[in-house]
Amino acid sequence: MLTDGALRMLVLLHFHTLGFSPVQLAYLFVLYEIAGVVTNLSAGWVAARFGLTSTLYAGLTLQVVALLALTQLDPAWSITASVIFVMSVQGLSGVAKDLAKMSSKSAVKILAPRDGGGLFRWVALLTGSKNAVKGSGFLLGAVLLAVFGFVPSVLIMAVILFAILIAVVIGMPSGLPVARKDAKFSEVLSKNRNINWLSAARLFLFGARDVWFVVGIPIYFYAVLSDGSIDGKRAAFFMIGTFMAVWTILYGFVQGWAPRILKAASRTDEQILAQAKRWVAMLIIVPALLAGLVFLAPEPSGALTLTIVLGLLVFGGIFAVNSALHSFLILSFTDEKRVTMDVGFYYMSNAAGRLVGTVLSGLTYQLGGLSLSLGTAAFMIGLSWLAMLQLKTQKTTGIAV
Repeated sequence: MLTDGALRMLVLLHFHTLGFSPVQLAYLFVLYEIAGVVTNLSAGWVAARFGLTSTLYAGLTLQVVALLALTQLDPAWSITASVIFVMSVQGLSGVAKDLAKMSSKSAVKILAPRDGGGLFRWVALLTGSKNAVKGSGFLLGAVLLAVFGFVPSVLIMAVILFAILIAVVIGMPSGLPVARKDAKFSEVLSKNRNINWLSAARLFLFGARDVWFVVGIPIYFYAVLSDGSIDGKRAAFFMIGTFMAVWTILYGFVQGWAPRILKAASRTDEQILAQAKRWVAMLIIVPALLAGLVFLAPEPSGALTLTIVLGLLVFGGIFAVNSALHSFLILSFTDEKRVTMDVGFYYMSNAAGRLVGTVLSGLTYQLGGLSLSLGTAAFMIGLSWLAMLQLKTQKTTGIAV
């Protein structure tokens, strides 16, 4: 997660300074998200067929390979060649990240304690710490780019990740699912109504985040903060990286605390599900208000920028609780036999949402600026809320929430 966040920030800021348009910047991440859709759809079956540790090791190894490949980028290449090459490497990185994430989340279902809200507590802790580390990666990527440049930064990250791979191999716990030779690929598609609707809600929720997060906000802040000089660019890199890092770290911190915020240990299954529906409805308000403020503002100003920052931090907090509820519900709806396939299907929807959000991020920002990006986010959250309303409790489905 550290190198994933850092690599995203390195690529975004480096190619923006080379003159790439918002739509071209979005293209750089399209194959990354497509790879996430395909990987998550198949990774659950691969983990069931070959064992959960195999997908985790493969994910970490592929990320090292992707980082090393990116060092071969030649500044003399044309924009078209550069886009194709970086899209391909980002696609490999997307495969790596989703293999590792699916493996980690599935393992929680097996290893978490069953009593006292243990599942919710541990999945929230894992998800929260994952995103806090990824947020640190945003800052790391911006700082490395400003201090060392593009290629040395990528090499530094490859070395760090290789060391992490060695540590994971040495410290891997026992008891994780082993290979199941009778696992069929057709089992990947869930027949569980709740899992399907939750996956749809996840798609729109993460599309709503990435529609402003991937291209819109970084490029908006760069336009506001940079004066065009070398020192001004470096300062803008640092401030953008700091915001992205703080936002993601806050998001991760709130995710980790979500069970306490929701008082989940004392809640019934039906109450937790009702909370999930209320929290996504609350989230619609924030991007809708921010979109209106940006649209009505005659021009960017310090006060407007501060309002946007504070508003998006509020968005991050509410979004984090929604994400934690989703992560708990998917593990609750599935069983241990199907856990890798159901989690893979669910994160396939997550990746599809990021794909849609990534494409729309460049497109909406180029067509209507930040206000259109934020307005689109509010609309997509509304669709996520409608999907969440379809979830049923145990009495209707016979499946424990």
